[in-house]
Amino acid sequence: MSQQIIVRGAPALYRCESGILQKLDALLAPYAIKRVLVVHGQRSLQAAEGFFAKETTLTLIHFLYRGECTLEEASRIAKTAQEEQADVILGVGGGKVLDLVKAAGNEANLETILVPTLASNCAAWTPLSVFYDEHGTFTHYHVFPKSTLMVLVEPELLLQAPVEYLRAGIADTLAKWYEGDALIRKVVNPSLAIQIAHHSAKLCESVLLKYGEESILDARNGQLTDAFIQVAETIFMAGGMVGGFGDQLGRIAGAHSVHNGLTVAEATHSLLHGDKVAYGILVQLVLEKNVQEVKRLLPYYQKMELPYCLQDLGLSGEDRETLQKIAMATTHPNESIHLMGGGFTAENVYEAMLELENVDREKAVSATLN
Repeated sequence: MSQQIIVRGAPALYRCESGILQKLDALLAPYAIKRVLVVHGQRSLQAAEGFFAKETTLTLIHFLYRGECTLEEASRIAKTAQEEQADVILGVGGGKVLDLVKAAGNEANLETILVPTLASNCAAWTPLSVFYDEHGTFTHYHVFPKSTLMVLVEPELLLQAPVEYLRAGIADTLAKWYEGDALIRKVVNPSLAIQIAHHSAKLCESVLLKYGEESILDARNGQLTDAFIQVAETIFMAGGMVGGFGDQLGRIAGAHSVHNGLTVAEATHSLLHGDKVAYGILVQLVLEKNVQEVKRLLPYYQKMELPYCLQDLGLSGEDRETLQKIAMATTHPNESIHLMGGGFTAENVYEAMLELENVDREKAVSATLN
């Protein structure tokens, strides 16, 4: 397998500390930035505005996004940034807001600053955007030529987010190990960058299995703890480094293809990205004939309340038509599942989903994570 990869390891500046948003003026001063287009959702602005300084020398131009990461919406933001003569685009919100800002910044040739309000994925770190159509169906993702200027993480802000987003972020980041390992373990004499990606993927797994449940409890109790911060930074940083150093060998494989396949089923549209990826991990493992690892993970899934069967997704094993549509979308010729090799077909995916339904969960419940 070719090791010709491009390393985009990190944003130019990353800060994770309480009160960091109060320092925005000072952080931007070296760049002579004055006009800032602030892209946000309604809820994300309400959650974050109290963490910014009340007095600022910056001109903040607020812009409400329309709820979906589409090419059209990214262009609308880019056009607004140019019309407003913004020096930088700052995104405040979850993954879709941040992805839109990265895409808009690339189109408008402006630097971007990302302020995540949710620890739900590595969108704040990675120089790529995932695009959907106006109906919420996945279309494609695009990698940009450079990383973002700044990522500013206010832990207290993350702690205010609904717990289900943290849980989904844990699942999405856990996939970094299972997808990254499926691709990287086949590489003979991997380069140093690929080794860094592989180690980062393993770090995702070890930290999340160790602290994931504790971080959820801390979030529910509103307690800012080391476990919570470790998990949040693992989602942003370690998760982002897998693709940042591994490039196409560290981004996505079978689990995300299953996620993308699930988006064709309307019943799954209310589920978070990470929840669908969580299910995708298990399907990928079944395809790899590693049911033992499925059984090892199931107790963790059950404690974390992650979806592990069709019913959890609002689907049914009796609905053959919908499951086959999902399987066909999962194995679309452009899907990342094919990076794994193995020649997986829609029929293979359909059968894997049914096989997952039949895993002996009683034995899985008694299993322990090593």
